[in-house]
Amino acid sequence: MSRIFSGVQPTGNLHLGNYLGAIRNWVRLQEEYECLFCLVDLHAITVWQAPDELRRNTREVTAGLLAAGLDPKRTVIFNQSQVSGHAQLAWIFNCVTRLGWLNRMTQFKEKAGKQRENASSGLYVYPNLMAADILLYKATHVPVGEDQKQHLELSRDIAQKFNSDFGVDFFPLIEPLIMGEATRVMSLRDGSQKMSKSDASEYSRINMTDDADAIALKIRRARTDPHPMPEAPDEFAERPEAGNLMGLFAGLSDTSVEDVCKRYGGEQFSTFKQQLADLAVSVLGPIQDEMRRLTAEPDHVDAVLRDGVERARALAAPVLDAVFEIVGFLRP
Repeated sequence: MSRIFSGVQPTGNLHLGNYLGAIRNWVRLQEEYECLFCLVDLHAITVWQAPDELRRNTREVTAGLLAAGLDPKRTVIFNQSQVSGHAQLAWIFNCVTRLGWLNRMTQFKEKAGKQRENASSGLYVYPNLMAADILLYKATHVPVGEDQKQHLELSRDIAQKFNSDFGVDFFPLIEPLIMGEATRVMSLRDGSQKMSKSDASEYSRINMTDDADAIALKIRRARTDPHPMPEAPDEFAERPEAGNLMGLFAGLSDTSVEDVCKRYGGEQFSTFKQQLADLAVSVLGPIQDEMRRLTAEPDHVDAVLRDGVERARALAAPVLDAVFEIVGFLRP
């Protein structure tokens, strides 16, 4: 059976982009694949995290995954830091990966920006840890957005070089899964930028904890343009904000953007925005109610993570043992 691995950073404020771009697809994938979904807290600390907030956010994001429909009996849900094999395999990959490969990673350049000299070394080698996350479980497929494809390609390169260096056929070459409509949800304030929890404006995103009034207000205030709504997706390149809202409608209603264009093309945005807000509230409302219930039960959330950690360790241990043997580590 094919094995899926994916992760989400526990840095709080799950938003609509996380849900449509990843979590909703994870819920569907658990019906078809053996799945591991990870709270990647080691990745989170590549930039500063207040310890108490990191613990709180880890529980909150776990509650969000469960509320959205992940089944902890069927799927392994765990926090990365509690499976030591992630860090151990990442160090081995640090010694396999070439600096030139890391220098080509665009996400480091984007995240470090003008403060590159002050960025943590962890942020620089982040892609090696991502490769370790996946390959520690010999995952065959990873659901990714367009912005993660470069890191996944690097993971394939690392697997291939490890196999070549040691003359083995050990790690699989991972395949990407890019799924459905709205896989890349953009900011409500700027259709050229990805929806992000780090954006200073609360009006740029719909948080999973927003109530119905907040969702409606943010959609009403979402940037558009003065023209009627696009009649075909080929107009989206020049009208990214319009395309983003229509993509959100397609994602939330499980239809195609072509169908949304046929239904609303040529109409005014005011009517469409109201229908989009009603749709978003109807989809997110039940998830939010369950998320609030689970957040109030931290012992239950912790129990889910403990069970997931035990299952993840059991899967990781034989892979790491084999890697140590291949590399030549003495095991007295």
